[in-house]
Amino acid sequence: MPIVRVALNVPVGTLFDYYAEHADQENIGLRVSVPFGKRRLAGIIMEVVANTEVPPEKLKTIQSIFTDNPPLPKELLNLFAFCSQYYHHPIGMVIMNGLPAALRTTKPIKPKKDHSATWNNTQLRLTDAGKRIALSSIPKRQRIARNLLVRFQQVESIPGEAFKEDSSRIKQLIQQWLVSGWISTDSSPHSAQDNAVTDSNIPTLTVEQDHAVNTILSAQSHFHVSLLHGITGSGKTEVYLRLIAAMLMQDKQVLVLVPEINLTPQLEAIFHNRFPCTNLISLHSGLNDTERLQGWLQAQTGEANIVLGTRLAIFTPLPNLGLIIVDEEHDHSFKQQDGLRYSARDLAIFRSKQVNIPVILGSATPSLESYHSAITGRYRVIQLTSRAIKNAALPTIQTIDTRIHKTFNGLSQPLLQALRTNLSEQQQSIIFINRRGYAPTLLCKSCAWTAACVRCSSRLVVHLRDKDLRCHYCGHQERLPIHCPECGNQDLTPFGQGTQRVTETLNTYFPNARILRIDRDSTRRKDAWRSILQKIHNQEIDILVGTQILAKGHDFPNLSLIGILNSDNSLYSTDFRASERLFAQLMQISGRAGRSNNKGQVLIQTEFPDHPLYQALQKQNFDALAKNLLIERKIAGFPPYVHQAVLRAEAHRIETVIDFLSTAAKLAKDYESIELFDPVPAQMLRLKGMERGHLLVQSASRKQLQIFLLQWQKQLSTVPTQKIRWVLDVDPVEL
Repeated sequence: MPIVRVALNVPVGTLFDYYAEHADQENIGLRVSVPFGKRRLAGIIMEVVANTEVPPEKLKTIQSIFTDNPPLPKELLNLFAFCSQYYHHPIGMVIMNGLPAALRTTKPIKPKKDHSATWNNTQLRLTDAGKRIALSSIPKRQRIARNLLVRFQQVESIPGEAFKEDSSRIKQLIQQWLVSGWISTDSSPHSAQDNAVTDSNIPTLTVEQDHAVNTILSAQSHFHVSLLHGITGSGKTEVYLRLIAAMLMQDKQVLVLVPEINLTPQLEAIFHNRFPCTNLISLHSGLNDTERLQGWLQAQTGEANIVLGTRLAIFTPLPNLGLIIVDEEHDHSFKQQDGLRYSARDLAIFRSKQVNIPVILGSATPSLESYHSAITGRYRVIQLTSRAIKNAALPTIQTIDTRIHKTFNGLSQPLLQALRTNLSEQQQSIIFINRRGYAPTLLCKSCAWTAACVRCSSRLVVHLRDKDLRCHYCGHQERLPIHCPECGNQDLTPFGQGTQRVTETLNTYFPNARILRIDRDSTRRKDAWRSILQKIHNQEIDILVGTQILAKGHDFPNLSLIGILNSDNSLYSTDFRASERLFAQLMQISGRAGRSNNKGQVLIQTEFPDHPLYQALQKQNFDALAKNLLIERKIAGFPPYVHQAVLRAEAHRIETVIDFLSTAAKLAKDYESIELFDPVPAQMLRLKGMERGHLLVQSASRKQLQIFLLQWQKQLSTVPTQKIRWVLDVDPVEL
C-alpha cells in the first residue's frame, strides 16, 4: 500500500507517515484527515513514497483525502518548505499558517451558494433613476448601502464578477436595486485583452515614469528586483497600474502587497476604476473566514487577475503569476512578530526568483537593507525624483522650537495660527501624533504614582470618553480610579497627549471646524476606513487628527498643512533602527501635503530643531541621511553588514528566562564566524503576564548563520523547557 508523508499543524519539524490506499503522485498537495493520537487532524500530503522507517505496526491509515479543492501547487509547497527552513519553524505549522481557516479543519468545503448567478457575467451600471438617488437620502446607519452607491457613482459600470468576494448583504442589495430599477445589467463577455480596459482619464506619464515602466517591462521574462525609489507624490501607483495592465494583456496574475489593511480601500478603488472588467480580490485580516476562503480559491483557480493583500497574501496560490509588487517595502508591518516570524517582503523576492518573474519594491524611504542592495548593484534602482502632477511641488518643511514656543495640550501658537489660516482658505489639515487615547499616563502629583498595567511593563493609557484605562499591548482595561491608590489624593492628572486629547483641544480652539480623529480605535469597525476616506475626498472634513494610519500611501488632493507632534520621543530610543523609522514616518506623513496644485506646508514641533535628522528632513534628502546611517551601521557592525537572529524566551520569572538563555549561550560557544552577545531582559520586560529576555547572535555570512542556527536549534530542543517558551527570530526588526 502506498505511504503518504503528511505535514500537520504540530510543533514538530517532521512529516508524518500514513498508509493511503490508491494514493499517487497526483495527490501531493491535497488536504487529508488523519488520526493523530486521540485526535483527528487536517494535513497536507507532501510526498507519496513506497517505503518508510516507521515500524508497520505503528503505521496508521489516513481517514480521508479531500478533493473538494485543487491540490496546492508545487511552487507553493516549495515556498512553504523554504520558509520552514529559513525561519526554523515546523513545516506543518508554516503551511497551516498560510491556509484559510476553512482549510485547516477535517471537514470538506461546502460550496458557497452564489446569489449573483443571474448577473455574474454582466456589466452593472446605474440607471437614470439610480443616478438621481442622492447619498443623503440613504440613512447614515446603512453604511453598506451608502458605500455601494458611491462605488457605482465612481465608475460608468462594474462587472458583476467584481462582487464575487463581497458579502451576501451586498449581493442582496444589488438584487434589490435591480428590482427597484436603480441599476441595470447588460451582457459583456470579455477576453484576456479586455481585462486591461481603462477609463478615459489616464494621466500622461512623466519622462521618469515612462522610463520606469519600460525598464521593468524590458526584462519581464526573468527574475530581477527593482527598487522603485520615488518621492512622495511621484506617481509610483501609476507605474504599478501600467505594469499591471501589461501583465493582464498577457493573461498573467499580479500580486500586490501592502503593509496595512487600511491601505486596501483606496487601492481597490483605483484598481477597479482602471480595470473595471478585471476580477480583483483583497486578502487581509478584515475578512471573515468565508470571504477569505472564496478569494483564496479564486486566486488558486486563476479566476482572480489581481490579488491585493497584506503580508499573509504572499502565501496565496497563483498559477499564472507574472509580477509581484511590494508597496511601502520599508514598512516593518511586513515582518510577522509572533508565531511564524517571516518577512513577506523577503519571501516575495524568493517567490519571484522561484518562478522567474520580476518583483518591484516601492518606497519613498527604502529600508537601509534594500537601499544597500541597490547601491551595491544587487537590486536595480529606478528613481522618481519629481511629483507626477504638473505644478505640484514637495511641501516646505519647517520646525517650531518648543523651547521658545510653549505648547498647551501639545499645540503651539505658530501651529494654531497656521491651522487658522488654512481653515480660512478652506484647505484640509492633518495633526499627526502617533499615540492614540486621551493621554499616555495617569499621574498623581502628590506621590508620583502612575497607573501601570498588571500584566505588562507599561503604563495604562487614559481613554477619557469611556472613562477607563487601557493597556495598548495586552488589551487589559480597568475603570478610571477616583483617587490615588497609594496616597488617596483625588487630584489625578492625565499626563501627555494622545489623539483624543488633541481632538478635544482643537474643538475648543476651532468650534466650527469639522474635526475627525483617525486611529485604531475609530477605525475598528468594518468598512469604517472606507467611509472616512469618502468623507475626506468629499471635503466633509477640515482637520484630521491621526496616528501612522494616515502616513502611508494616501492621496488627499485638498490637503495642504500637516502639523507633527511629539516626534522627539523616538530620538531617545535605544533601537539602532529608530532614526531610520522616524525619518521614514515623517517623510511619509509630510508627503501627504501639496499633492495637487495646492502648496504644502509641514510644521514639526521639536525641542531639537538642529538635529541632523530634522535637517535632512527639511532638505528632503533621504540619500544623505541613508548614507550617514549606513556608515554608522558599518562601524557598529549592524545590518545590513551583518545578519542577525534572536533567541527569544519567556517564562513567569525572568530568572528562569536568563538561566535558559545562559545555557543556550554555552551550547553556542564553539562555533566560529558567529558573534554571540550576552543574554539580557527584553526592553519591555513583562508582556501579557510573561517575563521576557533574548540572546542575539550574528554573523557576516548569512550561510554560516543558517548552518549554525540549524545545529543550535537541534541542541536547544534537548534542553528541558517545561517552564519556558522560546522561539528563533531570524532577521529581527525589533530587539
